[in-house]
Amino acid sequence: MESFLFNLVGSTSGVFAYLVVFGILLVCGLGLPLPEDVSLILGGYLVHDGKAELAPMMATGYLGIIIGDSMIFFFGRRFGSKVGQTPTGFFARIVTPQKRARVEQLFKKHGEKIIMLARFLPGVRAVTYFTAGSVGMKWRRFALYDSIAALGSAPIFVYLGYKFGGELDALISAIKRGQRNVLIAMLLIGLVAFLVSRWRARREQQLNEQALKAQLGEDGPTLPKEPQAP
Repeated sequence: MESFLFNLVGSTSGVFAYLVVFGILLVCGLGLPLPEDVSLILGGYLVHDGKAELAPMMATGYLGIIIGDSMIFFFGRRFGSKVGQTPTGFFARIVTPQKRARVEQLFKKHGEKIIMLARFLPGVRAVTYFTAGSVGMKWRRFALYDSIAALGSAPIFVYLGYKFGGELDALISAIKRGQRNVLIAMLLIGLVAFLVSRWRARREQQLNEQALKAQLGEDGPTLPKEPQAP
């Protein structure tokens, strides 16, 4: 896949360089299995090679991400209620009822902040943004969270491609290793958070039971005395 993108992006220059990178990011936003970070790095490589300018390429990366993500968001708003009713179709293959159910649970647990986290999880990114549209999230809120995440990725990857364009293969390999390590760390953090929440729930239950016993007394509740006859 990297070689395909390199041949596609590396042969462009000038305006076409921005258009090609922008187009790849659009289809990435729609859930097609293209590595977004590699596309941004290749955009920076074009800057390194003198075929594009740094600031416009950073802006292209940012806009491509936001517009691509917004497209899947509005598709979710328009077609979200129909997913699962028809067994075929483009969105039926990307947004399965099982994936959507899991993402809806994440929304309930973590709220709208899950939009930022999904930016770095390609396997659930499109499903998350589609679900955000289908559950009625306001686009302004979506764009805000997505922009925060996009500004933390697009300019950085473009700059890395520009700065280390002479060592492109090593850079892409290092990025992949870093993503894998981040994913493993996130899974471990999630596991620890789950275990801690279970421990707190059990601890709170035990404290409530102890407080109830203390209130009722060790031998059970005290029955009121019957009044004595005069």
